[in-house]
Amino acid sequence: MIAAVLFWLFAVVAVASGIAVFVVNSMARATYALAVSFVCVGAILVVLNLDYIGVITILMMLMEMAIMAVFMVMFMGMNPALMPMDMTHSKRRSMIIAAVVFVLLAVAAFVIPWPARAGEPAADLVRSLGDAIMGSKMLVMLVISPVLFATIVAALVLANPHGRSDPAGEDRDDQEGGDTAMPPDSSMAGGHHK
Repeated sequence: MIAAVLFWLFAVVAVASGIAVFVVNSMARATYALAVSFVCVGAILVVLNLDYIGVITILMMLMEMAIMAVFMVMFMGMNPALMPMDMTHSKRRSMIIAAVVFVLLAVAAFVIPWPARAGEPAADLVRSLGDAIMGSKMLVMLVISPVLFATIVAALVLANPHGRSDPAGEDRDDQEGGDTAMPPDSSMAGGHHK
């Protein structure tokens, strides 16, 4: 009973956040909505006792969305959440294609016969599934992934060491640009000139 409730709860949130990707008006909000949708899909897999695939889906999508956010900051140079934009193109054509694909997949799910299980499941399902997917490369991928992410973050920090909200960096840029604005003087505050 609890599993069924969780399944439908995560399914509704996944579909709603998937729709939100095409409804919100900024790239950042679309990224967050997509992350929520995939996390709910991973949670559904966990509810269905597919723990390994569910956890990997959640971790992979969170890492992917984090990297996407870093690239948005790197290339846009401003807060993407404050930049309204239309997230859809060729709306009529994309809606038709999406509807056709959905109908085809739904029909296929009911028409195509599901294969019968052959043999017995392995004693350790997580280990056997990991070996089937990654083989001997699992440890390498677990090490490379955080290293790649750290490299991207380090490149962002080196490209903009002061950040976008550092007052000291802005003052330094103003001085380099030759800004000759005079600081407020106590003698000028009262309106008396000497």
